[in-house]
Amino acid sequence: MFHHFKIPVLSIVLSALSALIQTFILSFLVYEIYGNLDLSIPFLVFFVTFIISFIIIYFIYNAIIFKKIEKLKGLVKAQLQKEIPSTAFELDEIDAISDLEIEIKKLAVERQKEVEQSKNIDSYRKEFLGNVSHELKTPIFNIQGYVSTLIDGGINDPTINVEYLKRADKSIDRMIHIIDDLETITQLEVGSLELELEVYDIGQQIKDVVEQLEFQAEKQNIKLQFAKKLDKIIKVKADKFRIRQVLVNLITNSIKYGKNGGKTSISINQFNEQLIIEVRDNGIGIDEKHLPRLFERFYRVDKGRSREQGGTGLGLAIVKHIIEAHNETIDVTSIKGKETVITFTLKRVG
Repeated sequence: MFHHFKIPVLSIVLSALSALIQTFILSFLVYEIYGNLDLSIPFLVFFVTFIISFIIIYFIYNAIIFKKIEKLKGLVKAQLQKEIPSTAFELDEIDAISDLEIEIKKLAVERQKEVEQSKNIDSYRKEFLGNVSHELKTPIFNIQGYVSTLIDGGINDPTINVEYLKRADKSIDRMIHIIDDLETITQLEVGSLELELEVYDIGQQIKDVVEQLEFQAEKQNIKLQFAKKLDKIIKVKADKFRIRQVLVNLITNSIKYGKNGGKTSISINQFNEQLIIEVRDNGIGIDEKHLPRLFERFYRVDKGRSREQGGTGLGLAIVKHIIEAHNETIDVTSIKGKETVITFTLKRVG
């Protein structure tokens, strides 16, 4: 057992102190009785009492204090091993108290990390709730205003009644859109939304989406084009509905934030067993400082313009979760005032 830890200094000090006291008392008694004292006697008494005291104190220390420290150390170590399974504990080179101190410091560091993480989560939660509240507040206040006007007599005014009902209906649609997006992203984040994987032609899907969005692009004077011809079948294994969401969102964004007379090009490139789909536009671009947060929920580069365009601020967050649910990656690069390029990967088949 002695080789497992260093001999405690405290045991030596207490043993020496005890030996000195006993030597002094015994020497004094011998001198009082016999009238003289042989100097060899104190040295012999000190040596014997020191050895006896050390053995008694050391084993009392070992039996009581050390065992309690070992028990406490075991509890700390077990807690650490739960949180950091790879942590290595070297017990043979240090004594029990030093070992306990090291492990308590490790535990304190982990607790500090947990506190910081908890603060970040709490801050993120507050920001998220604030964003949800803000997004829903606008359409709710709009609806309230339109309905109040109609109740106050506007319902009888043919110049505004139908128009206000249409505006209220539009605000309701916006609320439904926000709620649907929130439900989708929640399902994606908790993993409760199962992907329906199938093998299909991604090239044809991109053509269909481009055709669907051409009218919107023309209104913005944006040209949609393919970087190169999609004249052959390119199969992927993915959730067709969800990938369509991704394509619609990315191409729609490129139209919304494009320049008058600009263009958006879509390309597909093969790399080993993957396809790299790229959506590139020569629009207003994104400042570099915004790129790390671009896929966060409700994050907007230009808040005023985004809300004016009718976005919920959840589109890119949903896109990221859909791609990651496929175990694939998505990336964005941009040059302010020049271009934005968003690429994502899918598993190629055949």
